Amino acid sequence: LRPPAIPNTTSVHNILITGIGGTGVITIGALLGMAAHLDGKAVSVLDMTGMSQKNGAVTSHVRIGPEASTLRAQRIPTGEAHLVLGCDMLTAAAPDAIAKMRAEHTFALVNAFEQPTGKFAQDPDWRFPAHAARARIAEAVGKRCDFIDATLLATCLVGDAIGANLLVLGFAWQRGLIPVSLDAVLRAIELNGVAVDLNRTAFAWGRQAAVDLAAVTRAAVPAQAVSVQRAETLASCLERRVELLTTYQSAAYASAYRAFVLRVEAAEASRHASHAFTHAVARGLAKLMAYKDEYEVARLHCAPALREAIACEFEGDARLRFHLAPPLLAGTLDDQGRPRKRVFGGWIVPAFRVLARLRFLRGTAFDPFGRTPERREERQLVADYRASIERIAASFGTVDIDAALALARIPEQIRGFGPVKRASIEAARAQWRTLEERLWRPHTPAGTAERVATDVVAVHSQPA
Repeated sequence: LRPPAIPNTTSVHNILITGIGGTGVITIGALLGMAAHLDGKAVSVLDMTGMSQKNGAVTSHVRIGPEASTLRAQRIPTGEAHLVLGCDMLTAAAPDAIAKMRAEHTFALVNAFEQPTGKFAQDPDWRFPAHAARARIAEAVGKRCDFIDATLLATCLVGDAIGANLLVLGFAWQRGLIPVSLDAVLRAIELNGVAVDLNRTAFAWGRQAAVDLAAVTRAAVPAQAVSVQRAETLASCLERRVELLTTYQSAAYASAYRAFVLRVEAAEASRHASHAFTHAVARGLAKLMAYKDEYEVARLHCAPALREAIACEFEGDARLRFHLAPPLLAGTLDDQGRPRKRVFGGWIVPAFRVLARLRFLRGTAFDPFGRTPERREERQLVADYRASIERIAASFGTVDIDAALALARIPEQIRGFGPVKRASIEAARAQWRTLEERLWRPHTPAGTAERVATDVVAVHSQPA
């Protein structure tokens, strides 16, 4: 590739690098600092890692000038960043980073990969604000920005997502946005002494992406590997969950599920052309019937798919540790009042296999776990849900269709285990009662069945 024109450094050139800890953000600042030093330029690098480096917001202020006297401060002044390397989209769109940008002065190169934040662990309905982040950055730099999924490209091209930041660096360098020579950058990577070949390769792919991003994307993700996801039909939804419940318990268990959903479908078809209600019931009932008890946890942990995933992720022998809080072995509570988890070694895998084979005991008089309050509540939820749906199906002509649809989607709100699940069940039952009261008011025309009433918390429809 033909090298670009290197930016003039008769004055200070400011580069802001943003990302999250543990992904090599600070390494990028260090490489630029060393490269500038090798080119005989003055440089300062200020790393800001906040309260927690691992997965916390990290920024590096890199200032490159002709001589040390020009670097009067290490922090980039407001609106004075020439380049923003956004190794993470959300940190690049954060107020502190936006403050360093200025329209027609700053160029922003951002990794478009949607990395979940810690907020997702607290709010399962959280959605990555990609559109808002992109718009905020584009507005701040006057649309002088590029977004590339560097994480996807690095993972496919060099086999490790850690190469994403070097790929971004290579892209920016080839665009003529970094005032250091190619030889200096490559020598800095060599002097760093960590994953030298991977980093040089990722940097080279980044340069190529700056010239022909479409070609690099095709090399990373061949056209034949791209699948088109179509909307799930009722038939495919039903069959997929029948397969799930057969594996979960038995063919008879899945057959009872199928028969119930088909009865609901017949009742809805007699009143409406749409299958929205039946579709919601198919998802909701399967989710309630496939509750994660001791048998299911054991089955999932000894499944071949888990071993294959571990083998693909780690090389050599991997030691397994399982953090569990079995209800029958309830011990001390943590600072949030939840059962404290215990650590079990790999020796427990054979016990998982035995327990998984005993799932035919689930719900019977011989089920050793079936008498706990948690398991009783899970079985009761299935019975109550079926009873509510049966009442609705028997009276489609008189119920409020919007309320019926919202009630059918109630199970999608029930998540988690132990105390977390109990809290979500309590919230779901409160909404359930409200919807039951609305069902028998004068019904809404069928054409508005997809509208969710304002006094009902919206529920996202996703497969169980």
